Amino acid sequence: MPPLDAEGYLADPDDWNENVAIQLASREKIALEAEHWTVLFFMRQWLSERRVAPDVRHVIKHLAEAHGTGRNRVFELFPYGYVQQACKIAGMRRPRAWSTG
Repeated sequence: MPPLDAEGYLADPDDWNENVAIQLASREKIALEAEHWTVLFFMRQWLSERRVAPDVRHVIKHLAEAHGTGRNRVFELFPYGYVQQACKIAGMRRPRAWSTG
């Protein structure tokens, strides 16, 4: 496992890969399935293009387009919250502010 910060987020988002995601998800007691991967890969692409974590509204929209899910699905997939679990498992640094438009 690459180095983590004190809150359990990757110290360097560039250290992320699918195996790291599986390990981080396991720590959160989440078994990654297709919809989880849709979210994680979308978040990683967003990070790659914009160098910032996507706001949850963009993830909700993408998940709805990709899987026809409702607005709450991201919170069903990551029950302890978008920042606490999705951002962590996707290898983001903990978002400090949501100017991620």
